[in-house]
Amino acid sequence: MKSHNEIWKQRLEPQLPPALAQEIDVFESEINLRKTGKLDEKLFAETRLRRGVYGQRYDNGQRHDGRALQVLPYADKPSKGVSTVWDAPGMQRIKFPGGGMDAAQLETIADLAEEYSDGIGHVTTRQDFQLHYVHIEDTPAVMRRLAAVGITTREACGNGVRNITACPYAGVCADESFDVTPYAQALFRFLLGHPDCQEFGRKFKPAFSGCGQHACGLVKLHDLGFVARVRPALGSHAGEPQRGFEVWVGGGLGAVPYQAKLYSDFVPVEEILPLSQAIGRVFARLGEKKNRNRARFKFLVQDLGIEKFRELVQAELTQLTPDPRWTDFVAPAADFAEAPLRPAGPLPVTGSPEFLEWLRTNVRPQKLPGHFTVTLKLPLGDITAPQLRALADLARRFTRETVRTTVEQNLVLRWVSGADLSELYAALGPAHLAEAGAGGLGDIVSCPGTDTCKLGISASRGLARELRSRLQPSMASQPAEVRQLHLKISGCFNSCGQHHISDLGFYGVSRKSGGYAVPHFQLVLGGEWEHNAGAYGAAVMALPSKHVPAAVERLTARFHAERQPAESFAEFTRRLGRAELKKMLEDLVQPPPGDFSDWGDPRVYSLDDMGTGECAGEMVSAVEFELAAAEREAFEAHLALEAGDAAGAARRAYLAMVRAAKALVRRELGPLPDDPARIVSEFRARYYDTRKFFDPFVGGKFAQYLFAAHARAGAASDAEAARLQLDEAELFIDAAHSCYTRISAPAAAATVA
Repeated sequence: MKSHNEIWKQRLEPQLPPALAQEIDVFESEINLRKTGKLDEKLFAETRLRRGVYGQRYDNGQRHDGRALQVLPYADKPSKGVSTVWDAPGMQRIKFPGGGMDAAQLETIADLAEEYSDGIGHVTTRQDFQLHYVHIEDTPAVMRRLAAVGITTREACGNGVRNITACPYAGVCADESFDVTPYAQALFRFLLGHPDCQEFGRKFKPAFSGCGQHACGLVKLHDLGFVARVRPALGSHAGEPQRGFEVWVGGGLGAVPYQAKLYSDFVPVEEILPLSQAIGRVFARLGEKKNRNRARFKFLVQDLGIEKFRELVQAELTQLTPDPRWTDFVAPAADFAEAPLRPAGPLPVTGSPEFLEWLRTNVRPQKLPGHFTVTLKLPLGDITAPQLRALADLARRFTRETVRTTVEQNLVLRWVSGADLSELYAALGPAHLAEAGAGGLGDIVSCPGTDTCKLGISASRGLARELRSRLQPSMASQPAEVRQLHLKISGCFNSCGQHHISDLGFYGVSRKSGGYAVPHFQLVLGGEWEHNAGAYGAAVMALPSKHVPAAVERLTARFHAERQPAESFAEFTRRLGRAELKKMLEDLVQPPPGDFSDWGDPRVYSLDDMGTGECAGEMVSAVEFELAAAEREAFEAHLALEAGDAAGAARRAYLAMVRAAKALVRRELGPLPDDPARIVSEFRARYYDTRKFFDPFVGGKFAQYLFAAHARAGAASDAEAARLQLDEAELFIDAAHSCYTRISAPAAAATVA
């Protein structure tokens, strides 16, 4: 009986671009190698993370739908506490550059959520989708089905360029300079898998915004941010409007947030791809590799200073080999445009109170009169499979399938005619997608927290559910200044819930009381959501999780009662001062007597099931990656030989040796093309002639296997000859590993010393 992977490979692989199909085949081989113990766990962790596959946390071996977890047959321990990817299902992250989706993609996510997950898709604060409780053995089938509708998971996690986010209102916002959508797409295409972006010490996050005053792109909290600008052109085109970007670098949240620094007030659009490549090269070359706590790009910019960093990037730009994609990817952007499906119509002025409230909070006029963007408010970013299918139907019915995710974990449907809003609202009701209050206090952003994240300290989603249940019923009657506040929650200090840029921010911490660990949340006030995350808030005090709702009620009530005209919440809290804020909440500092549980979890709170976070993985050298690729190629050669393909087996065995040689050559030369002749020549000069590759017992014998295989590459081969070449390949790869260990040992010893 065929597996899911075999069925979907046979069905879909002919439809996929060859390079993408091969990439998924490679990952499937790596899964098999890891399962049989032939691939190191550290290396496999990074390679799966780069394909969006996370391990996740489990409290008691139960899914959140109540069903028991299925332990894989090769698990080496039961599913208890912190799992590995082999114990229990994990999480699959899926990239949507700029958040753009169409109906077929929505339906595919729905199918995958039902078949491999718990029936729920989760929108993240970086416009990705996540599916939880996915078995790693199913991920190749998931990837193939996503690829068939134009979706990738590549570099959704790991030490590389993450999803490129962009304003979900790009192209329809009246305040934008121009539509940044095609430029975000161009940068995504250019950097995906780019060799200059494969050796980062940590993740790297870009973002685009069409203006500087709103929050939609959150550019200033990103590693690399672009804000659209237009200025009069110079030279022969003097006076004509010229598109470009204000460029920001070195932003980031985490335990200690860093505001991005202005790199340039104007970079022409045709220069953003080489600039991004040069910045990536500087980060790869100079960024921290050993200490993960200092490996983010923000620390490099901070340590160098913006002037020195700018000099290094400019010097790097002069060294780049011209790439036709710099212009090929960007040139069509000027002609990019979305269009409505149906004629424009006016905004309705009558209807039920619920409908009118929905119009006020969830419907936004576009710059083309008579068309609107509708926000679908998703509680905690979750949307069920039936809801996804309903949205796909509505996207086809009312628009040209113009759907986008948002950084507030919602979905927006663009280009809805005003004449269709009443009909759309009626259709959203049965799908439970017509809840009002999008973007306000009751639209709470939350990271996964202790539900599934190994680093979660407190139940951020549990707290968010509780706050929603209390805030939502009265939201329409709240004063406007309270309704429009933002509330964001993170399960730990890492700020995945973006608590630093919220009016009311909370992040999980733990405190002791009466000899017990008690879940707490640190209160963060003073953040600014607008101006692309214009200011970060500061921690005020830690409160027991069970007292957070009372604190929110007090703070919002006092803001309403004592607010000065036009005063923002951040300005109000700064005016009150930290001492007064603590005074008004000091009776909430002690936890409820005898209650040591967290929201949504009746058990006694404990940190025993925390683990090591997987957000960035471990730093794995490029040499290790290439050696792993060589082992995977040899594994594929074995499969070809078993299938009776002697010629294919011999070819793969030869390529396996070339990959292992390339790994060693790369250590000295850096990235180089897949040119076997050059690789073999460089290997001979650098490792054979210098005797670096020589084994203490057999000398350079194993190197001769490579040279001989290279000399006869392409020659006919029978099964016996293929088997011999495969044996030689295995010996050569082992020798390459030994060589790398020997030549790396002195550096490692010096590091320890």
